[in-house]
Amino acid sequence: MFQEAERMKGLGSAVFSQVAQMQKAAQAAGQDVIQLSIGSPDLLPADHVVAALRQSAGNADSYGYTLTKGRPDFLNAVADWYREHHAVTLEAESEVHSLIGSQEGLSHIGLCLVNPGDVVLVPDPGYPIYCAGPLMAGAQLEFMPLRAENGYLPDLAALTPAVLNRTKMMILNYPNNPLAAVASRSFFQEVVALAAKYGFVVCHDFAYSELVFDGYRPESFLAIPGAKEVGVEFNSLSKTYNLCGCRVGYVVGNAQVIGLLSRLKSNFDYGVFAPLQAAAVAALTGSQAHVRATADTYQRRRDVVVDGLNRIGWQLDKPKASMYVWAPVPSGQSSLEFTADLLKHTGVAVIPGSAFGRCGEGFVRFALVQPEARLAEGVERIRQWLGK
Repeated sequence: MFQEAERMKGLGSAVFSQVAQMQKAAQAAGQDVIQLSIGSPDLLPADHVVAALRQSAGNADSYGYTLTKGRPDFLNAVADWYREHHAVTLEAESEVHSLIGSQEGLSHIGLCLVNPGDVVLVPDPGYPIYCAGPLMAGAQLEFMPLRAENGYLPDLAALTPAVLNRTKMMILNYPNNPLAAVASRSFFQEVVALAAKYGFVVCHDFAYSELVFDGYRPESFLAIPGAKEVGVEFNSLSKTYNLCGCRVGYVVGNAQVIGLLSRLKSNFDYGVFAPLQAAAVAALTGSQAHVRATADTYQRRRDVVVDGLNRIGWQLDKPKASMYVWAPVPSGQSSLEFTADLLKHTGVAVIPGSAFGRCGEGFVRFALVQPEARLAEGVERIRQWLGK
């Protein structure tokens, strides 16, 4: 009988697996399931991005190993995009690095910076990789509760010097998954000051930077003076450009941290497949009209779900960003129990908030990954089930 390594014991996918099994069973029984659980975009990439991918895939020289760091045209495209979209100046050679999806970088960064027993500050609720990556490095996780009364921002004043003196990393994510919350410039300024004082690295996940609504524009963490001295920012083409299956992303910011990640990755893997980098360059440097259309689509979908749930009696504010709606459980059930009942009685599949951490209990996450008509149908099914 084989035994798992000790490091595996902190990893959990139980809730996600349970929801997946429930959906599979419901579909096998003939139920029409409206899948709002996994945040996988149903929208297509822009035509010019697909054309670049096809052209590069037809080149005989596209099938060799690629540099771990990324092709120069990709690195320059990222630097130019950051300058144009977020007024952040980056040195392409030393402050930009390709990733096989931003999650890959988030999973490995702890191995570069954390020794066993070091503290990593992680948001709760938060995307699971924020815990899994540091746990693989042997970190001690200290959870930063994200609560509505504090605008779903960590209470930095609650972090004690005893914890901060042992902290090596802080992980943040705005616009946020699963909460769809956003952060202010003043909050990031406080984070930069705290990181500089205690000497830890800030890792900001900016994957939803362009899925923004109602004229809102988020601030890149790196736009804050001093941020590049204390941190890095992860971004991805998955959500912005509907390329999630391609697994192409990047990390930008502090050159020393990026150099460490580059050294680790050079021992672990090679670079992103060349045609995917060509597609990424086309996405970053070409027309951004498709990005704006994608954001507008999610805004309309957000309105269908939030307005519909509010008419039922749920009290929800409209999020300014992301592709999610975070909603309180409208019963005395746990989030998993409500998710199971919702699927059973309506065929609407969501993710229970408990999948994202202890502070997620009492909520569910809707992913806006279906057309408006399908979302409206889901809301109507919920209305009938709740008898509203």
